[in-house]
Amino acid sequence: MEIIERKKDQSEVKMLSPLTWAYIGDSVFELYVRTELINKTNLKPHKLHIEAIKYVKASAQAKILEKLKDKLTEEEMEIVRRGRNTQNHHLAKNATVQEYMYSTAFEGLIGYLYLTKQDERLKEILDMSMDI
Repeated sequence: MEIIERKKDQSEVKMLSPLTWAYIGDSVFELYVRTELINKTNLKPHKLHIEAIKYVKASAQAKILEKLKDKLTEEEMEIVRRGRNTQNHHLAKNATVQEYMYSTAFEGLIGYLYLTKQDERLKEILDMSMDI
């Protein structure tokens, strides 16, 4: 059962800005990380938050993407390239410009897979991300 209806088809999703993919990808990744932490630990909410930050901060996402590159398909690498090269006028806080670019690319990939309903592949990448 799909809880959240994703109405756009793949061709419509491809036409979206990579920043739109990253916008939803940020939420999808954070929800996944929080859920995994709750499933695998007995931490209290404040400690859960501290632990989650280790995964969702820009520098961590940039490292995850760097280690995932060899496991991505050509299409996924193209999504990453588009996300990385997108002009973002947001100033990175606690991250270098390069880390921020790569974290945006990572979030873009997650968002793209989510919006195109590639749930099995999305789960594979999310699982690999937690292992890195």
